[in-house]
Amino acid sequence: MGTDRGQEDERPPHRVFIDRFELAVFPVTRAEYACFADATGHEAPRDWTHPPFAQPDLPVVGVSWLDALAYCTWRSKEERRPVRLPTEAEWEFAARGRQESLFPWGDVMPDWIPNGGRGPLQAPWPVTLGEPTDFGLFGIATNVHEWCADWHDKDYYSRSPERNPAGPDQGVRRASRGGSWRHVYTMCRVTLRSKLDPSFRYNDYGFRVARSL
Repeated sequence: MGTDRGQEDERPPHRVFIDRFELAVFPVTRAEYACFADATGHEAPRDWTHPPFAQPDLPVVGVSWLDALAYCTWRSKEERRPVRLPTEAEWEFAARGRQESLFPWGDVMPDWIPNGGRGPLQAPWPVTLGEPTDFGLFGIATNVHEWCADWHDKDYYSRSPERNPAGPDQGVRRASRGGSWRHVYTMCRVTLRSKLDPSFRYNDYGFRVARSL
């Protein structure tokens, strides 16, 4: 986990062991989130009625970390199987796959990334666009930032436990991972970390769910 080639909060690289888990093939879509909002009356995400974000197969965006947590709570009850946000360690493991590359698909930007990986774009692209990783995931590390469960701490890697690290006990901003359709480059390294106030709603932030096994 981590790298010496990145920013300060990506260092030092360190070995991590995590228990078995499942991660959703796709980020949560607008259609899936609409079911939650309709069932619970939960406040709509930012820019919910903005036409470029209205397709049902787009990743839901404009959701805060708190919104994502509420969705996980609702879905866990609906399916009678608990789902949650992934930890940073789980997310990075899933994004890395079985290789040691910059991106989930290798060291070169894949040809299917819209506009050659250069942004900003008008909106995110459908979650099914592109090719799966060797773990069968679509769109990870690109398209939208994905909320993680952890608090962010730039120095956490220097004291992270070796098994199942879950971030510090407290903090100011929650961790997120992945690229963004709004950025100059829409895909990012699998080790790149980002963070945001858990109450903020940005229209390039979404999430995918995880499940312990």
